[in-house]
Amino acid sequence: MAFFTLALAIGVIWFLNIREQHKRIRTLASVLGQFQVEKLMETVADGYLRALGENDPERSSQVWNMLGQAEITLNEQLQAFVQAFDKVDGATTRFSTLPVGLPFALKLFPGSSADLHDLLHIHAKGIDALVRNEAGLAQKDKAFTLTAELLLLQHSCQWFCRSKALASSRMMARHRTPLAQLVASVSAPTRTAYKQVLG
Repeated sequence: MAFFTLALAIGVIWFLNIREQHKRIRTLASVLGQFQVEKLMETVADGYLRALGENDPERSSQVWNMLGQAEITLNEQLQAFVQAFDKVDGATTRFSTLPVGLPFALKLFPGSSADLHDLLHIHAKGIDALVRNEAGLAQKDKAFTLTAELLLLQHSCQWFCRSKALASSRMMARHRTPLAQLVASVSAPTRTAYKQVLG
């Protein structure tokens, strides 16, 4: 009987948690789906790998030049997305910063939460600065840092939709990169602002 009660309780918690996650996924997708941010992120990231792996200097230069326009388009789409997401009610953009997803976490642990609005502005500002190369970085250094910024943005969106643990496990599975390494690899302003919001 005790086992059945425990199993039932776990099942209810799982169901409620999944229902809350789906609401957050719909909230993000309803705005993100209007833009080409995800596709352009993939284009830029794959382009960096091609450019860095190209042995022919002339061919490498051509790839870098093509990537310049892709970066600009990505940045424009990202800034437009963030502005559009600003219109989403703040009551639906808060999420739990606890390591794992729990139903009613925002009500039970209101101090352990963040607003996706804040994170998106941090990411958008950092990516904009890198695309315009305000720091005057060499192409390879810029590509490395911008890739980290894009992956951290992806992690933040997955954290909002699911949980920190799931976002981090997906990042490890797809990119073999732990969250701590991502945070250490982004620009200093992004890292400082990110830690202020999420600790």
